[in-house]
Amino acid sequence: DLIDAHYYYPDGVAAGLLSRWLKKPFVVTARGTDLNLIPEYPIPRRLILNTAARASASIGVCRALMDTLRDLGADASKLHTLRNGVDLERFVPESRQAARQRLGLDGQGPYLLSVGHLIERKGHHIAIEALAALPGVTLLVAGSGPERNNLEALAARLGVADRVHWAGVVPQTDLKWWYSACDALALCSSREGWANVLLEAMACGTPVIATNIWGTPEVVSTPAAGVLMERRDAPSLARAWHALQAAVPSREATRAHAETFSWDSTTQGQLDLFRSVA
Repeated sequence: DLIDAHYYYPDGVAAGLLSRWLKKPFVVTARGTDLNLIPEYPIPRRLILNTAARASASIGVCRALMDTLRDLGADASKLHTLRNGVDLERFVPESRQAARQRLGLDGQGPYLLSVGHLIERKGHHIAIEALAALPGVTLLVAGSGPERNNLEALAARLGVADRVHWAGVVPQTDLKWWYSACDALALCSSREGWANVLLEAMACGTPVIATNIWGTPEVVSTPAAGVLMERRDAPSLARAWHALQAAVPSREATRAHAETFSWDSTTQGQLDLFRSVA
Protein backbone atom coordinates (compact mmCIF):
# COMPACT_ATOMS: atom_id res chain seq x y z
CA ASP A 1 0.00 0.00 0.00
CA LEU A 2 2.93 2.36 0.61
CA ILE A 3 6.72 2.45 0.71
CA ASP A 4 8.39 3.15 4.06
CA ALA A 5 12.02 4.28 3.70
CA HIS A 6 14.57 5.03 6.40
CA TYR A 7 17.46 7.49 5.87
CA TYR A 8 16.85 10.17 3.29
CA TYR A 9 19.97 9.44 1.30
CA PRO A 10 20.30 7.16 -0.53
CA ASP A 11 17.36 5.04 0.68
CA GLY A 12 14.76 7.80 0.53
CA VAL A 13 15.85 8.82 -2.96
CA ALA A 14 15.56 5.18 -4.07
CA ALA A 15 12.09 4.95 -2.49
CA GLY A 16 11.03 7.98 -4.52
CA LEU A 17 12.05 6.22 -7.72
CA LEU A 18 10.25 3.03 -6.69
CA SER A 19 7.10 5.00 -5.93
CA ARG A 20 7.01 6.21 -9.53
CA TRP A 21 7.43 2.74 -10.97
CA LEU A 22 4.99 1.08 -8.56
CA LYS A 23 2.60 4.04 -8.37
CA LYS A 24 2.55 3.89 -4.58
CA PRO A 25 2.87 6.69 -2.00
CA PHE A 26 6.02 6.80 0.10
CA VAL A 27 7.17 8.11 3.47
CA VAL A 28 10.78 8.79 4.47
CA THR A 29 12.21 8.77 8.01
CA ALA A 30 15.32 10.87 8.67
CA ARG A 31 17.67 9.49 11.32
CA GLY A 32 20.80 11.62 11.50
CA THR A 33 23.64 12.02 9.03
CA ASP A 34 21.17 11.92 6.14
CA LEU A 35 20.15 15.46 7.16
CA ASN A 36 22.85 16.75 9.53
CA LEU A 37 25.79 15.98 7.22
CA ILE A 38 24.98 14.78 3.71
CA PRO A 39 23.05 17.94 2.60
CA GLU A 40 26.35 19.84 2.84
CA TYR A 41 27.05 18.37 -0.60
CA PRO A 42 25.09 20.03 -3.48
CA ILE A 43 23.99 16.98 -5.48
CA PRO A 44 22.71 14.91 -2.52
CA ARG A 45 21.02 18.03 -1.12
CA ARG A 46 19.13 18.55 -4.39
CA LEU A 47 18.09 14.89 -4.51
CA ILE A 48 16.95 15.00 -0.87
CA LEU A 49 14.83 18.11 -1.44
CA ASN A 50 13.29 16.67 -4.61
CA THR A 51 12.45 13.53 -2.66
CA ALA A 52 10.94 15.51 0.22
CA ALA A 53 8.76 17.43 -2.22
CA ARG A 54 7.37 14.20 -3.70
CA ALA A 55 7.04 12.22 -0.45
CA SER A 56 3.62 12.03 1.16
CA ALA A 57 5.29 12.73 4.51
CA SER A 58 8.67 12.98 6.19
CA ILE A 59 9.38 11.73 9.70
CA GLY A 60 12.26 12.77 11.93
CA VAL A 61 13.47 10.89 15.00
CA CYS A 62 13.96 14.32 16.58
CA ARG A 63 12.51 17.78 16.02
CA ALA A 64 15.94 19.19 15.15
CA LEU A 65 16.13 17.04 12.00
CA MET A 66 12.74 18.21 10.79
CA ASP A 67 13.68 21.82 11.52
CA THR A 68 16.74 21.31 9.33
CA LEU A 69 14.69 19.82 6.49
CA ARG A 70 12.28 22.75 6.74
CA ASP A 71 15.16 25.23 6.67
CA LEU A 72 16.52 23.53 3.56
CA GLY A 73 13.23 24.34 1.85
CA ALA A 74 10.89 21.41 2.48
CA ASP A 75 7.14 21.90 2.99
CA ALA A 76 6.67 22.20 6.76
CA SER A 77 3.11 20.82 6.57
CA LYS A 78 4.47 17.40 5.59
CA LEU A 79 7.06 17.14 8.38
CA HIS A 80 6.42 15.01 11.47
CA THR A 81 8.47 14.15 14.56
CA LEU A 82 8.20 10.63 15.97
CA ARG A 83 11.00 10.09 18.45
CA ASN A 84 12.70 6.74 18.94
CA GLY A 85 11.67 4.97 22.09
CA VAL A 86 13.61 2.68 24.41
CA ASP A 87 13.06 -0.96 25.33
CA LEU A 88 11.94 -0.54 28.94
CA GLU A 89 11.97 -4.29 29.54
CA ARG A 90 15.53 -4.87 28.36
CA PHE A 91 17.01 -1.77 29.98
CA VAL A 92 16.13 -1.83 33.66
CA PRO A 93 17.96 -0.60 36.78
CA GLU A 94 20.08 -3.24 38.47
CA SER A 95 21.76 -2.91 41.86
CA ARG A 96 24.82 -0.72 41.34
CA GLN A 97 26.98 -2.80 43.67
CA ALA A 98 25.78 -6.08 42.15
CA ALA A 99 26.49 -4.74 38.66
CA ARG A 100 30.03 -3.74 39.64
CA GLN A 101 30.68 -7.14 41.17
CA ARG A 102 29.31 -8.90 38.09
CA LEU A 103 31.63 -6.89 35.82
CA GLY A 104 34.65 -7.37 38.05
CA LEU A 105 35.04 -3.68 38.81
CA ASP A 106 37.15 -3.03 41.88
CA GLY A 107 36.50 -0.23 44.33
CA GLN A 108 33.48 1.96 44.91
CA GLY A 109 33.90 4.27 41.95
CA PRO A 110 32.91 6.77 40.93
CA TYR A 111 32.62 5.45 37.38
CA LEU A 112 31.94 7.36 34.16
CA LEU A 113 30.84 5.32 31.13
CA SER A 114 31.39 6.08 27.44
CA VAL A 115 29.62 3.80 24.93
CA GLY A 116 29.99 3.68 21.17
CA HIS A 117 32.17 2.96 18.15
CA LEU A 118 35.74 4.08 18.80
CA ILE A 119 35.86 6.87 16.22
CA GLU A 120 36.61 10.58 16.59
CA ARG A 121 33.07 11.88 16.32
CA LYS A 122 31.94 9.79 19.31
CA GLY A 123 34.27 11.82 21.53
CA HIS A 124 35.82 9.10 23.69
CA HIS A 125 39.03 11.16 23.63
CA ILE A 126 37.21 14.00 25.41
CA ALA A 127 36.20 11.68 28.23
CA ILE A 128 39.81 10.50 28.57
CA GLU A 129 41.12 14.08 28.58
CA ALA A 130 38.59 15.02 31.28
CA LEU A 131 40.00 12.39 33.65
CA ALA A 132 43.00 14.64 34.28
CA ALA A 133 40.61 17.07 36.01
CA LEU A 134 38.58 14.33 37.71
CA PRO A 135 40.88 12.60 40.20
CA GLY A 136 39.47 9.36 41.52
CA VAL A 137 37.06 8.88 38.62
CA THR A 138 37.44 5.74 36.49
CA LEU A 139 36.32 5.77 32.86
CA LEU A 140 34.65 2.68 31.42
CA VAL A 141 34.78 2.48 27.62
CA ALA A 142 32.41 0.07 25.85
CA GLY A 143 32.98 -0.37 22.13
CA SER A 144 35.58 -1.15 19.49
CA GLY A 145 36.92 0.69 16.49
CA PRO A 146 39.89 2.13 14.62
CA GLU A 147 40.75 4.72 17.29
CA ARG A 148 41.47 2.18 20.05
CA ASN A 149 45.28 2.44 19.81
CA ASN A 150 45.20 6.24 19.64
CA LEU A 151 42.90 6.42 22.65
CA GLU A 152 45.13 4.09 24.66
CA ALA A 153 48.15 6.22 23.75
CA LEU A 154 46.30 9.37 24.80
CA ALA A 155 45.44 7.87 28.19
CA ALA A 156 49.08 6.86 28.71
CA ARG A 157 50.35 10.30 27.67
CA LEU A 158 48.01 12.01 30.15
CA GLY A 159 48.93 9.62 32.94
CA VAL A 160 45.40 8.28 33.36
CA ALA A 161 45.76 4.85 31.73
CA ASP A 162 45.26 3.14 35.09
CA ARG A 163 41.84 4.80 35.33
CA VAL A 164 40.54 3.69 31.93
CA HIS A 165 38.83 0.29 31.70
CA TRP A 166 38.35 -1.08 28.17
CA ALA A 167 35.25 -3.28 27.99
CA GLY A 168 35.39 -3.98 24.25
CA VAL A 169 32.20 -4.81 22.40
CA VAL A 170 29.33 -5.35 24.84
CA PRO A 171 26.24 -7.31 23.67
CA GLN A 172 22.94 -5.43 23.90
CA THR A 173 21.71 -7.94 26.46
CA ASP A 174 24.61 -7.07 28.79
CA LEU A 175 24.60 -3.29 28.43
CA LYS A 176 22.17 -2.84 31.32
CA TRP A 177 24.88 -4.04 33.70
CA TRP A 178 27.34 -1.42 32.47
CA TYR A 179 24.74 1.35 32.62
CA SER A 180 23.74 0.27 36.12
CA ALA A 181 27.35 0.04 37.33
CA CYS A 182 28.31 3.60 36.45
CA ASP A 183 27.50 6.92 38.11
CA ALA A 184 26.92 8.67 34.79
CA LEU A 185 27.08 8.10 31.04
CA ALA A 186 29.12 10.54 28.95
CA LEU A 187 28.22 11.08 25.29
CA CYS A 188 30.64 13.59 23.74
CA SER A 189 29.58 13.16 20.11
CA SER A 190 30.02 15.87 17.51
CA ARG A 191 26.99 14.63 15.57
CA GLU A 192 23.95 12.58 16.58
CA GLY A 193 20.39 12.51 15.32
CA TRP A 194 18.85 10.70 18.26
CA ALA A 195 21.31 8.86 20.50
CA ASN A 196 19.77 5.63 21.76
CA VAL A 197 22.45 5.21 24.44
CA LEU A 198 21.07 8.23 26.31
CA LEU A 199 17.65 6.64 26.75
CA GLU A 200 19.16 3.23 27.49
CA ALA A 201 21.26 4.65 30.33
CA MET A 202 18.34 6.61 31.77
CA ALA A 203 16.10 3.54 31.59
CA CYS A 204 18.68 1.88 33.85
CA GLY A 205 18.39 4.78 36.28
CA THR A 206 21.70 6.38 35.27
CA PRO A 207 21.88 10.12 34.43
CA VAL A 208 23.82 11.35 31.42
CA ILE A 209 26.28 14.07 30.46
CA ALA A 210 26.06 14.95 26.78
CA THR A 211 26.99 17.46 24.12
CA ASN A 212 24.25 19.95 23.30
CA ILE A 213 23.61 18.86 19.70
CA TRP A 214 20.69 17.96 17.44
CA GLY A 215 18.10 15.83 19.25
CA THR A 216 20.04 15.50 22.50
CA PRO A 217 18.42 18.53 24.23
CA GLU A 218 15.06 16.89 23.51
CA VAL A 219 16.22 13.92 25.62
CA VAL A 220 18.23 15.71 28.32
CA SER A 221 15.41 18.13 29.04
CA THR A 222 15.15 17.89 32.82
CA PRO A 223 17.59 17.60 35.75
CA ALA A 224 16.40 14.02 36.21
CA ALA A 225 17.96 13.19 32.85
CA GLY A 226 21.38 14.70 33.50
CA VAL A 227 23.43 17.66 32.29
CA LEU A 228 24.23 19.16 28.89
CA MET A 229 27.81 20.22 28.25
CA GLU A 230 28.50 23.89 27.48
CA ARG A 231 30.95 22.95 24.74
CA ARG A 232 32.39 19.79 23.26
CA ASP A 233 35.63 19.71 25.22
CA ALA A 234 37.19 18.14 28.31
CA PRO A 235 36.81 21.17 30.64
CA SER A 236 33.07 21.30 29.85
CA LEU A 237 32.73 17.60 30.57
CA ALA A 238 34.54 18.01 33.90
CA ARG A 239 32.30 20.93 34.87
CA ALA A 240 29.20 18.97 33.89
CA TRP A 241 30.38 16.04 36.02
CA HIS A 242 30.79 18.28 39.07
CA ALA A 243 27.38 19.90 38.42
CA LEU A 244 25.77 16.48 38.25
CA GLN A 245 27.49 15.25 41.39
CA ALA A 246 26.30 18.35 43.25
CA ALA A 247 22.68 17.44 42.51
CA VAL A 248 22.45 13.75 41.67
CA PRO A 249 18.89 12.80 40.65
CA SER A 250 17.37 9.70 42.19
CA ARG A 251 17.54 6.59 40.05
CA GLU A 252 13.74 6.43 40.24
CA ALA A 253 13.41 9.95 38.79
CA THR A 254 15.83 9.18 35.96
CA ARG A 255 14.00 5.95 35.14
CA ALA A 256 10.64 7.78 35.21
CA HIS A 257 11.95 10.28 32.65
CA ALA A 258 13.03 7.43 30.37
CA GLU A 259 9.57 5.91 30.65
CA THR A 260 8.12 8.95 28.84
CA PHE A 261 9.93 7.64 25.73
CA SER A 262 8.13 4.33 25.28
CA TRP A 263 7.71 2.83 21.82
CA ASP A 264 3.91 2.72 22.12
CA SER A 265 3.23 6.35 21.22
CA THR A 266 5.81 6.31 18.42
CA THR A 267 4.33 3.16 16.91
CA GLN A 268 0.78 4.52 17.11
CA GLY A 269 1.85 7.79 15.52
CA GLN A 270 3.47 5.95 12.64
CA LEU A 271 0.42 3.75 12.09
CA ASP A 272 -1.88 6.78 12.10
CA LEU A 273 0.34 8.55 9.57
CA PHE A 274 0.51 5.51 7.30
CA ARG A 275 -3.28 5.16 7.36
CA SER A 276 -3.68 8.80 6.34
CA VAL A 277 -1.31 8.31 3.42
CA ALA A 278 -2.18 4.86 2.04
